[in-house]
Amino acid sequence: MFGLIRTAILICVAFVGGLLFERSQAADACAGSGGVMRDGICWNE
Repeated sequence: MFGLIRTAILICVAFVGGLLFERSQAADACAGSGGVMRDGICWNE
């Protein structure tokens, strides 16, 4: 039973880590193109 709970927790942690990584990559790409990230949207000013 503990193995199932541990697996579910690890999947959730990996999912959240993937989301954070993707947001970081998007912010870097936005800054590289001269934009500014606001509320998850890249604004080119």
